[in-house]
Amino acid sequence: MRAEPIYLSPPHLGGTEADYVGEAFRDNWIAPVGPHIKLFEEEMAAYCGVNRAVALSSGTAAIHLALDVLGVGKGDRVYCSTLTFVASANPVLYQQAEPVFIDSDPETWNMSPEVLERALKFDAARGKLPKACIVVNLYGQSADLKPINQLCRKYGVYVVEDAAESLGAVYQSSFSGTLGDIGIFSFNGNKIITTSGGGMLVTDNADFADQAAHLATQAKEAAEHYEHTRCGYNYRMSNISAGIGRGQLRVLNRRVNEKRTIYQRYAESALPFTYMPEASYGRATRWLTAALLPEGVASVPFIHKLRTERIEARRVWKPLHLQPLFKHADSFLHERNTAEMLFNRGICLPSGTAMSASIQQEVIGFMEEYFHQSNPQEAVVF
Repeated sequence: MRAEPIYLSPPHLGGTEADYVGEAFRDNWIAPVGPHIKLFEEEMAAYCGVNRAVALSSGTAAIHLALDVLGVGKGDRVYCSTLTFVASANPVLYQQAEPVFIDSDPETWNMSPEVLERALKFDAARGKLPKACIVVNLYGQSADLKPINQLCRKYGVYVVEDAAESLGAVYQSSFSGTLGDIGIFSFNGNKIITTSGGGMLVTDNADFADQAAHLATQAKEAAEHYEHTRCGYNYRMSNISAGIGRGQLRVLNRRVNEKRTIYQRYAESALPFTYMPEASYGRATRWLTAALLPEGVASVPFIHKLRTERIEARRVWKPLHLQPLFKHADSFLHERNTAEMLFNRGICLPSGTAMSASIQQEVIGFMEEYFHQSNPQEAVVF
């Protein structure tokens, strides 16, 4: 057994984070206010090419504020990619709205424009169109936003682009997260850059940004006393976290290249995987290298075997329409239910950017040996 574990996607500091954090301590800006917050927002907006960015406590908070700002409320329907983490859809419940789940496209693993169109036509015919559509960019790859945006504009539906996993990815000539009405990023510890915890809301709409910033600070009105006309939230990022983020942003392009190199080593190995395709319309970050196991091979025994060597791997997201939390929610699926197939066969491989080529080769070698010694047909069948 290995002495040191190999994690799926641990934080990887660039070197300047401590300088910014040291500034925050030296100047006593250790609250959810301070110069690093404003600078981090400006630098993120400049990097992405958007007008405004609002630094927040998490990506989930950013989705919640996006829905609030867009006027999503009790009884409204909100479409959401089904193949994603629960945080993409929980804010729909916060707003007492109704999540509706859309299947994945087999070629990109992201929201299927074909299924989205079918859902919109169906709901339009019965007068139940959604207020918004949360499009998730999975594992570092943008969804096909052009047809998705066209469909949503046709039916008057806002687009929230959940780019929590895809900061640095490119769709055509634009950065992921900048193509919807509002985009969101996550800086959780496992993301391509991290602030330990945190998120960002980005938009070209100044009014949306102003509303989000207002709501994130308990919706305090401009007065000499504490005046509140509506419910707000404690969602602002701390100055210390923003300092970490500023340092991390400086190495983002390097991290994207490192993630893609890690993917390439897996793809060039003898492993019998079918890897998540890279869509022709953009450039993925390969935040996590995701792949399908051979048909008939169960993912759980394989993951458990890796765990005995202290190698972390995980299944891809369980589709939200299969989660007990959402058992009463509507869903629109391909006939063959793409998201469920991906869940049954999908696996995420160690993708940390601090992992050396030699360590990765150890991981690859262990997996190759597993498949060489095992008869896949004797594995647990789904």
